[in-house]
Parts: sequence; structure tokens; C-alpha cells
Amino acid sequence: MYPAELVKPMREDLTNVGFEELHTAEAVNTAIAKEGTTLVVVNSVCGCAAANARPGARMSLANDKKPTHIVTVFAGVDKEAVDQARAHMVPFPPSSPSMALFKDGELVHMLERHHIEGRPAELIAENLIDAYNEHC
Repeated sequence: MYPAELVKPMREDLTNVGFEELHTAEAVNTAIAKEGTTLVVVNSVCGCAAANARPGARMSLANDKKPTHIVTVFAGVDKEAVDQARAHMVPFPPSSPSMALFKDGELVHMLERHHIEGRPAELIAENLIDAYNEHC
């Protein structure tokens, strides 16, 4: 597990723009089950999360259509919440960072680490925006 002071600024990259942090399996289940659309970002300390994933997620929120709910769990910190979020992302294998869009509790769009790593934040935002336009 990573020290809280190390991950604090990485958490705030998302919470400062409205993402709700989830720390328990129950909180994850409740968030995903909500009516409407829910974006779940599996945050991490890796460089591609800092350079690509978090900025891409933030940029995507400038779109007219966007998820009803935006939440985040932190890999290597919130083990229970991350494990539960990943259980909802099956059949996709666990990866971090990753992002999943749920509609009325059903997974409708997934961005795995290999979709994020090495791609600019603008491309990640564009991918999410396409999903928002279709599902939100």
C-alpha cells in the first residue's frame, strides 16, 4: 500500500474536478447501481496515469453529454474498492489505470491500460467523449 501523503495529490487530480472517492466494496456497488451513467476511474501512481489517464478523464468532462456520476478508486491503496470495481469490469482483466462507463449498472465502455499507456490525454478524452455521446 502506498502512503497517503504520496497519493494525496494524485487523488486530488480527480476529486478537485468532482470525482467521488470510493473506499469500500459497498460504496462501489452502490455507485455502479445508480440510475444513469457512472464513470469509474481506477487511478494509480504510474506515469501513464499522471500524463494520460487523469488529464484525459478531466478533459472529457468538458463535453455537453457526460456521465451522471463520476467516481474513482485507487489501485494500491483502496484494495477492497478496487477489487470490487474490477469484479464489475469482467471480462476485462485487471489493469490500472483503467476507466469504465456503466449505464444503469451495466458495463457499456471500457478503457484498459493498453488503451491509455502511450496515448495523449486528448485521445483518451476523445474516446470517452464518444462513449458519453452514445450512452449518456
